[in-house]
Amino acid sequence: MKSLNLLFKGNLGKTHTLKLAYANDNLDAKTVKATMDKLAELDLFVSNGEKIYAQPVSAKYIETTVTPVYSASEEPVPTV
Repeated sequence: MKSLNLLFKGNLGKTHTLKLAYANDNLDAKTVKATMDKLAELDLFVSNGEKIYAQPVSAKYIETTVTPVYSASEEPVPTV
């Protein structure tokens, strides 16, 4: 599974990540940067007095590989 992670700096200097699990995985840098700029301008997200998505820093796709090890559904059901 791929996710798009957007890294922002808050107005108090802390870094914050916005993780988008179902984002288009073919976005170019210009499109992502423009969207991050618009998101920062909206001032929608505030936590404890800090605008947490105030300044765009970076964006990256993260790809997770899942390797199943155990599943109860694979066990045979005992008969009584």
